[in-house]
Amino acid sequence: MSASEASGRRPILPPVLRHRNYTLLWLAMISEGFGGQMTAVAVGWQVYSIHHSPFELGLIGLAEFIPLPLLALPAGQLADRVSRRLLFLASLIGLAGVTVGLLLVSISGAHELWPFLALGFATGVSIAIGTPPGRALPAMVVPFDLISSAMALRSIAFQAATITGPALGGFLFTISPNVVYAAATGMIVIGIVATLMVSEPARVERAEGDDVRGFAALVAGIHFIRKTPVIMGSITLDLFAVLFGGAVALAPVFARTILHVGPIGLGILRSGPAIGALLAGIWIARRPPQRHAGRNLLAVVGAFGLCMVVFGLSHSFWLSLLALAVSGAVDMVSMNIRATAVVVATPDELRGRVLAVEMVFISASNELGAFESGAAAAAFGTVTSVVAGGLLTIGLAAVWPKVFPALARIDRLEDIRPKPVEAVA
Repeated sequence: MSASEASGRRPILPPVLRHRNYTLLWLAMISEGFGGQMTAVAVGWQVYSIHHSPFELGLIGLAEFIPLPLLALPAGQLADRVSRRLLFLASLIGLAGVTVGLLLVSISGAHELWPFLALGFATGVSIAIGTPPGRALPAMVVPFDLISSAMALRSIAFQAATITGPALGGFLFTISPNVVYAAATGMIVIGIVATLMVSEPARVERAEGDDVRGFAALVAGIHFIRKTPVIMGSITLDLFAVLFGGAVALAPVFARTILHVGPIGLGILRSGPAIGALLAGIWIARRPPQRHAGRNLLAVVGAFGLCMVVFGLSHSFWLSLLALAVSGAVDMVSMNIRATAVVVATPDELRGRVLAVEMVFISASNELGAFESGAAAAAFGTVTSVVAGGLLTIGLAAVWPKVFPALARIDRLEDIRPKPVEAVA
């Protein structure tokens, strides 16, 4: 018994960080996140400086997004056939190559758009290849009862990078954009070294029935999701909640015309969800939810919709900021339950393909959600679209138990067991 346990005190570090392999993976994830967020600041500034075109900024995002749906299925199948550690390592090496390429473009003057588009596409390819194994690896290196905590810490790494990475990148940009790219390369190299130090996780033997090849093997993840209500219900609920309820894309409109807070206030508003998510993630990592996971998922999705209604109706900056922070916190709880449920409900031999499909759902909800928010605001007005989207999200949370009763009945996530893999013709 440790001294902290003998004294009745809770250990400072979450138990999952006592596992060397996971700690190294977590270091790699947070290094990758910081490198990417720092790079995004420099790329955005330099691309806008070429022709002062917001459209070209959108093209960079499109170039990064296109590889995700194109490569999701083959990347998922690859993650189920070869070493996930090596695939994740390959994606980090690809991202390091991108930042080195950006450094060379910056040194040459950064006067043309096409190198940024090409490197943006390469970034999307690396992310598409690395996300399925990166999502699957935590479940391979920690005990089953710590998977929820592992997923929460993974989200903490992302949120910490989202909050502080752009600020650090902006500060370094005032010295030189070359410094940003060099520092980002260094961060990703740290992730590469950490991944190299991870012991190769043991793979579960492929189950009988998972010997299909060709197109059937490629879409096996899709078929498994369709047959598993817990997974289908959780990822589609997240898709529609973000699609209808997301309002952060309209924050500039609220900051300028409703709250009258200017660019500094806009920056604070945009950081609100990440701050709330970070705090919730820390809480989950130390005290993972134990019971009523299905009901909690539906409750926090409904709470997310309520936060959007409050944000849409608010004329107070601080109330709006509080609504966004709470929305980030409850969304973190939702993501943790969904991510853990998907991982534990999927057999290891299909996990890469299932997580690849989930990656497309998440990407689609974020990208299409921003588009839907803008289109609805243009058609019905900003406040009306946000409030209506929040009410729709609350409605989804209310009807989802009828559509996916198995999801609502989940009690302990640790009690979920994957269905056997069946041959998919």
